[in-house]
Formats: sequence, C-alpha cells, structure tokens
Amino acid sequence: MQTNMESEDTKKIQEMKTDLNLLLECLKYQMDNAFSQKEALVTIHSICQQNSNAGVYFREIGGLIFVKNLAKSSEHSMVKEAALYTLGAVAEQNVYCQQTLCTSELFEDLTWFLSDNDSNTNLKRMSVYVILVLVSNNRIGQTLVRETGCISVLSHLFRTVLSKYELNLSDKNVFQNYQLWSSVCSTLCVCVNNPQNDENQMLCCSLFPHANDWLINCMQPEIIRPICSFIGLTLANNTYIQKYFISVGGLDVLSQVLVQLESDSHETLSSAKLAVVVTKTVDACIADNPTFGAVLSKYHIVSKLLALLLHESLDSGEKFSIILTLGHCTEDCEENQYDLFKNNGLPLMIQALTESQNEELNKAATFVLHNCKKITEKLSLSLGEYSFDENEVEQLKDINMKEKNLEEYWKKAKEILHRIEQLERAGNEEKIQTEKYEDTFSSVNINIQNTFKHLHADSSGGGPKAEDKDKSPSRRLQSHKSHEAMSKACTNNDQMKTLLKSANPVNTCYRESGQNKTVCKTDSSSNQNVCEETTFEKKNFVSQSSDHVFKHPTPTAKNTKQQLPVTDPFTLCSDIINKEVINFLATDSCSKMLKYRCSGCIAVGKSLNSRNFSKLLHSCPYQCDHHKVIVEAEDRYKSELRKSLICNKKILLTPRRRQQLSNESTAPGGIIMEPFGKTVSIR
Repeated sequence: MQTNMESEDTKKIQEMKTDLNLLLECLKYQMDNAFSQKEALVTIHSICQQNSNAGVYFREIGGLIFVKNLAKSSEHSMVKEAALYTLGAVAEQNVYCQQTLCTSELFEDLTWFLSDNDSNTNLKRMSVYVILVLVSNNRIGQTLVRETGCISVLSHLFRTVLSKYELNLSDKNVFQNYQLWSSVCSTLCVCVNNPQNDENQMLCCSLFPHANDWLINCMQPEIIRPICSFIGLTLANNTYIQKYFISVGGLDVLSQVLVQLESDSHETLSSAKLAVVVTKTVDACIADNPTFGAVLSKYHIVSKLLALLLHESLDSGEKFSIILTLGHCTEDCEENQYDLFKNNGLPLMIQALTESQNEELNKAATFVLHNCKKITEKLSLSLGEYSFDENEVEQLKDINMKEKNLEEYWKKAKEILHRIEQLERAGNEEKIQTEKYEDTFSSVNINIQNTFKHLHADSSGGGPKAEDKDKSPSRRLQSHKSHEAMSKACTNNDQMKTLLKSANPVNTCYRESGQNKTVCKTDSSSNQNVCEETTFEKKNFVSQSSDHVFKHPTPTAKNTKQQLPVTDPFTLCSDIINKEVINFLATDSCSKMLKYRCSGCIAVGKSLNSRNFSKLLHSCPYQCDHHKVIVEAEDRYKSELRKSLICNKKILLTPRRRQQLSNESTAPGGIIMEPFGKTVSIR
C-alpha cells in the first residue's frame, strides 16, 4: 500500500514537471500571441499554488527569470499584469524564489511601472503586490525599496490616488482606485515593520498630516482601518516618531474619532469593533510615553473606554486591548486616574480580574489597579485640590472607602499565597514529620494502655492520675508541632517575600504592604499557649487531609476546593478572591459569623482546668475538629473507666449496696462507694 502511494506521488511530481516545461516552451514560442501567453501564465500560477515544490522547480529550469524579463519587455499590458501576478504568487509560496527576485533591477522596473502615467490601475496594483511580497519579512527588501526610491513613489500614490473625501465605492473607477490605495497602505506597513525599520519609519512619517485629514473628513471603516494600521506600525517602538505624530495633532484626531465611534457603538456593532481598532492605535502612541496621556484627558477618553468595555459584542482579545490602553492612560496622568475612579472603573477592573481566564487580560487589569494606588493616597489627604461638586465629593469618598477594602483584599490574597507556598515547600519533609507524629501518637496510646493496666492492678486513685497522664503527652505533642511550624515559617520568611513579588509578570502590583503578622503570641499562661499553638498547628499542617486544603473552626473555610497546581496566583486562589470581592462589594457580614466559633478556641483568656474546660466543650454546639476529638476521647475514656471500676467492685458489695450502686451509676456524675471508705468521682 505504501509503495503504491509513493509511486502515485512520484507520478504526480513527474506530471507537474512535464506541465511546467511545456508551459515555459509555450511562453517562449507564443511571443506574438498575448492571449496565449496570458493563459499560460495563469496556468503556471495555478500549478505553483497547488504545489509548493513547483515554484522551486520552475526557478531551476529558468522559468522565474524568463517571466521577470517578460513582464519588463512585453508590449501588452495584460501580459505584464499576468507575469507580475505569477511572480508575486511564486515568491509568496517559496522564500528561495523571493530571494531570487529580490534585486535592485526588479525594484527599479516596478518603480517605473508605478510612476508611468500610461500604466493602468490594474498594472499598478500588480506592481504593488509584487513589492509587498518581496518586502514582507525581508530586511533586504526593505532596504532595496528605500534605496531605489520605490518607497517615495508609494508615498506619492498614498497622497494622490484618492482625491475626494466622499468615497463612493459603488462607482467602478472609484472602487479600483480604492483597491490600489488600500494595497499601497498595506505595502507601506510592511516597509516600516515586520521587521521594524527605523529609516523607513522616518520617511513614512511625512504622511501623517495627510492621514489626519482623511480621518477627520471620512469616518468610514474602509478608510479608518488601513490608516490606523499604517499609523500604528509607523510609530511603533519609536519615541521620536510618536512625538512628531502628537506634534502634528495626530493624537487629538484619533481621540475625536474614538469619541464619535464610541457614541455610535450603542447603535451599531461595527462602530464598536472599529473603536477597538482606533484604541489600539492610541495605545501605540502613548505606550512608550505615558506623559502623553494628558492629551487624552481633554476628551475624557478613559470614560469612553470604560463604556466601550461594557459592550457585549467584544471578545476577550478586544477587551484586553481596551484595558491595556487604560493602563497606559492612567500610568502617569492623575486626571485620567481620577476619571477612572469617577466612572466606576475600579469595580470593572476587579470584575475583569476575577471572572476572566485570559492571563494577558488579568495582567492588564492588575496593571490598571496598580496605577490607581498612586492617586488614592493624594486624594485621601486632600479633596480641595480639584474643583468637585458635592456629588463628586461623595463619590470620591465612596471610592476611597472601596480602595481601603481593596487593600485588605490584596493582603488576604498574599496571605493565601504565603500559606500555599509553605504547604508546597513542605514536600518530602512533611512525610518525615508525619512519621514522627505517628511515633508520638503511638507512645500516647501506649501510655493510655499502661494506664488501663494500672487501673486493673491498683484501683485506688486511678481515675485522676490516668487523666493527667492522658493530657500530658497530648500537650507535649501540640507544643512540639507548634514550635516546629514556627521555626519553619521564620526560616522561609524571605522566600515568601520573593514569591509575592514574582507571582505575576506585572509584579508592580505585588509590592509588600507590610511585614507578616505574627501568628502565635507569647503568654505566661501555659493553658493559653496550648490553645494558640493548636490554632497555629491547624493553619500549617492541614495538608495531611486530602478533602480540605484549609481546615479552620470558622464555617467560611469548610468548603474550600481541593488544592490545584500553581500556575497563576489569581487562578489558584479564584474561590477565595471571589469571596473577598463579594464581601468587599456587599455589607460586612463577617462579624455575624463569630458567634459560631468553637468555645474551646475563643475561651483562651479564662482560667481553665480539667473540670471547667470539659464542661465548656460539652456545652458548645459548634465544636471544631480538634476539640471534638478531645471530647470524644474523654467520653470513651470515662466509659471504659466506669466499666472497669464497676466490674472490679461489684463482687465486694452486698445485694442491697449493689442495687444502690446500680442506680447511682446510671446518673452522670454519680458517686461510687468503695469498700474501704474511698470515693471515686465519675465526671
């Protein structure tokens, strides 16, 4: 089967070569028949389009050079057009053919076709097409188009092909001229960029005033799109050209066009899409010079961009362009920053940050939020610097309050990242620690078993002593865990700071707002330390559970999702950030949840002992996991102790006393009388 396929491919290649040889011979022997030559050229073009290797073979047999000479020497315009069309198609398909044709001689011939008054519009279009193919992704072609003067001829066509601002594309002649003008715009774009060419950018910037006139007088998509592409690529990454464009009023013109298109976008979808194109061009103007954003404040561009961002027809890529432009507008312009606050821009950025899964869009939104911090500090100090009316002052106060809540939002997000990093860095160490904890627990179980044995051997005073023995190793275990976790957190303190700074490529929004708060407080009371260390232990060693990432006594942390691989900090903490944003936008209801805390966790300041602490835990309906285990263990211990004492003492009692004992043992807290006058209290 494979042999048959290979033989078929070989047969097709051989047929292709035969066809190209015959067509080339036809071109050579039909010099007096222009129609036959045109048909042969069209067929060659078709073959080269279907097979990328056909162009290489056609070049090897000398067909490429022959067609180039034919385009120059033929007296028939349609033969010249067909020859140029074939050259462009072959060069577009194969880079080797592009390099073969990329000579100063061909550029001079193309320049002559463009400048000759006898050349019709279609011949000029084919010439521009060949220039476009030769220059695209080719620095040598960009150099030749400048040195041969071809770029000057293209600039002249850009100015003169369309003479009237009223563009009637239904007219055949106007439509042909528009097609030529559009091709010229595309060719100038590849002359200045892809790769970027500073010298060609300098030559093409002289066309900015003419482009501004067209934008002002003809706001049609057929004009705005090519001109915006030309402007954006001509001034991209070139601060000198950007300054020149702004000096000739280009940024003002773009702002006026954007305002008009945003106003029309409420009625037509095409206006919204076109406004995004203009937005990208505006962003290219101010990206390297944020101070130029002050020009946009005169036209309230920030408010227009925020309104455009709410358009439902825009996709994530278009929204990213708008948010990135907002970031450059607010980077170094306080007027634009205030405009963002005034028009409810902060909640929109937070919404984009929490809802979108687009990483680039999240970076842009974070960039805008970082810029907002700069003016917030100034506005919080003084409201009299700007002339606001009463409504604006109230809005500003509300914005400042939201910004304070946003600081808490950032702080909690960083705290979450800190915790996650600690859990991840534990790694193999956690396994070793788990084994140590299992050994400790096994020793506790051995102590408990020894206690029961002691009770069977010697019943006198066994209850209270056994309980003390059970409490003691548990406390030592908690203290051991707590101190290990505290030392680990202190060791990784500097690493956590580095993590917060590098969590997102737009790392300026992750500046540290303060030192990490101390988790455990030192107190002279040993009982208080036990509770605090238990809380610390929960926060740092809950990774042993596979169902919950963060277990905490508060109900707000019981439905936390399973831990995901670390990719992006906002993606990783999306659930928690969503909760924080909801709390930030809604009323503060966190205080209502405090009454559902475990009594054992919050009764640290009281004087506790083995008796009142047990009663406190039994009376609490909202026990945390830790204290619930303590209560259950204590109940099991008391039950076993009660059974053991009853079995050992029942045989020493008279029937009357045995009945009395049986009645008393059923009641909680009953008293068992021993035969030697001792009493055992069952709590």
